[in-house]
Amino acid sequence: MLVNKKNTSRGAAVLILIFATLFFTLTARFFYIQATGKAEGQTLAAIAQKKHTRQTVIEGKRGSIYDRTGEAIAHDTGAYTVVAILDPSQTKDPKKPLHVANPSKTAKKLAPLLNMEESKLEELMSKKGRVQVELGPGGRDISNTTKRKIEELKLPGITFIQDSKRFYPNGVFASHIIGYAQKNDEGKTIGKMGVEELFNKELTETDGYMKYQSARNGLKLPDPKESIVPPKDGDDVYLTIDKTIQTFLEDAMNRAVKEYNPKKVIGIVANPKTGEILAMSNRPSFNPNVRNINNFVNDAIGYRFEPGSTMKIFTLAAAIEEGVYNGNEYFKSGAYKIADRTIRDHNKSGWGTITFNEGIQRSSNVAIAILANDKLGPDRLLQYYNRFGFNQPTGIDIPGETTSNILYQYPVEKVTTAFGQGSTFTPIQQVQAATAIANKGKMMKPYVIKKVVDSTTGKAKVEKKPEVAGEPISPETADKVLDILETVVTSPNGTGKPYDIEGYQVAGKTGTAQIPNPKGGGYLYGHGNNTFSFLGMAPKDNPSLIVYVAVQQPKLTMQETGSAPVSLIFNSVMKNSLQYLNIQPEEEKPPVVKKTKYGVEMGSYAGKSTESAAASLKEKGFVPVIVGKGDKVEAQSPAAAERVMKGERVFLKTNGEAVIPDLTNWSYRDVLRLSEFLSLEPSALGTGYVVKQNIASGSPIKKGDYLIVELKSPKQLIKNPEEEEKKEKLKEKEAKEAEKRPLDQ
Repeated sequence: MLVNKKNTSRGAAVLILIFATLFFTLTARFFYIQATGKAEGQTLAAIAQKKHTRQTVIEGKRGSIYDRTGEAIAHDTGAYTVVAILDPSQTKDPKKPLHVANPSKTAKKLAPLLNMEESKLEELMSKKGRVQVELGPGGRDISNTTKRKIEELKLPGITFIQDSKRFYPNGVFASHIIGYAQKNDEGKTIGKMGVEELFNKELTETDGYMKYQSARNGLKLPDPKESIVPPKDGDDVYLTIDKTIQTFLEDAMNRAVKEYNPKKVIGIVANPKTGEILAMSNRPSFNPNVRNINNFVNDAIGYRFEPGSTMKIFTLAAAIEEGVYNGNEYFKSGAYKIADRTIRDHNKSGWGTITFNEGIQRSSNVAIAILANDKLGPDRLLQYYNRFGFNQPTGIDIPGETTSNILYQYPVEKVTTAFGQGSTFTPIQQVQAATAIANKGKMMKPYVIKKVVDSTTGKAKVEKKPEVAGEPISPETADKVLDILETVVTSPNGTGKPYDIEGYQVAGKTGTAQIPNPKGGGYLYGHGNNTFSFLGMAPKDNPSLIVYVAVQQPKLTMQETGSAPVSLIFNSVMKNSLQYLNIQPEEEKPPVVKKTKYGVEMGSYAGKSTESAAASLKEKGFVPVIVGKGDKVEAQSPAAAERVMKGERVFLKTNGEAVIPDLTNWSYRDVLRLSEFLSLEPSALGTGYVVKQNIASGSPIKKGDYLIVELKSPKQLIKNPEEEEKKEKLKEKEAKEAEKRPLDQ
């Protein structure tokens, strides 16, 4: 075959020319980049730095919420998120899988621990094309205890991401004040109610980061050129709430709910000298750890209702201030005509002709109607309602406050408002007005936020001071009102006799309010179908506390009155709080004889044998609780020399490994005592008494473990409450019939 040498030479020349052009172009490009350091308009050094620069997030911490004494009542704590590895390529040895090889089997074992349905878990762990998935929502924010239980199952492909969660150590505790916070879809913790929502911006943290130079494998270079931007933790919020007084209130309300099963309970404790709210709670309430919320309204500030006779305090104060009240003047009780209506006393027939002082003691509607309509006049009385702040919200510094609805159009409404019917007010409005009675005429604005503190510097960014909201009456009038209100409690005729606290002078007023029929028209009738309340101040001569308690529709026997559940709460909270504040009872003030001692002085059991210590405690009437498996006592609670009431649990920690006792039927108060003794982190689901515990009885425990208990009320524990109620009624009937039988039967 002949080859055209001329054509071959031309082709070679073209190829040489092309390669030469490419060579010179690339060489020119190389020298240009070297000279300018840029390519495609971008600086190559910056690109290289970016490629080899690593950035690690340094997480900040959400601010904590503290009580007035600096004890944390809401804070971040460690938690874990359960993650399932789905990518089969992670497994090198089929005998030792590192991914979820059997979603069905894994779901079955995880479901009871995560409180999730097996089908949902299996669906999550069967997703195609995913490397890993989080097993939410049950797999988020799990405790260290749950993590350990899952680890013990040794499930292939199940691992954990360390995280944090919002924790409320006291469970149901001022829940409508504190609110709650939870993570959104982006994993950011957001406040949803109460202080958590109101101060979400201040409480929210800012994450920091660390930058450093690294090799391709991500390891730091010898000279990494680190730069660190530290995180900024959220600000801390301090409340006026006192944890001890709040606990007194919560415990007392729990007892009332257990015994009387009311529809609502509202309690407020305030310092009348400053307006600080020391305790505030409602029932129904909720545990912010589990957010079992049925009522989103803070009833103490957001629920208005006809208060009943507690409003008579302020009508009385107005009459005294205006000089139209003569306590020794007589009037005819029973009935009072106003326009086409008749006002009657609560016993319908009255008590004949009595003095106005006795009328106040007996809570006579007729006495108040005469003061309001005949002596003061409706217009002048309305001015006093406004002075006492009943025409507007108090402006308390937590969300959810509503205002009153004063019905004052018709003549009868102007009279009924004077004794708490028709018009509606909030509990916090009554408490604010009462501060004027207890504080020499100066009415103090209520507040809950004490200060907001910068978590970095420790300096207060916001600090609240007491604020006078008005001076509706003079100091002399305030003292006279207190003197009369004391007789409501101490007089044989007084409706407030159940609120007499030994050793303390209590001034206050009862309230029994009708409840409008929700189906329309008139009021509810029947025994217990009322809102019962008491607004009290103590000690009378210089009140340190105001306590307001309202109980709606408690389940009462025919022999019980509405004062039973209200006094159960009020008396306990007032007495315990006064003693906690070191306000001595009258009989204990010098030079009176020395203080009466209650309970039995606790002995020292340290070093004694477990068996002999337990026997000694039982003999003295205590309930010994052994914490451990050792044969000698190392520590005890209550401590030696403390005075303890018989029937109380006494904790004995032995040598050797500490173990958790059986908490079944314990009150949450005792759970908290045990947790404090053993340095555990307690939390509760529900209210009432313990039915379940996350750490099994006899299991070893360590300092910092989470102790979570499930509580149920006695009514919930009864399988058939209607049947039990029938049995109780039958017993009562048989007892009454037995009383009627002749003695010889």
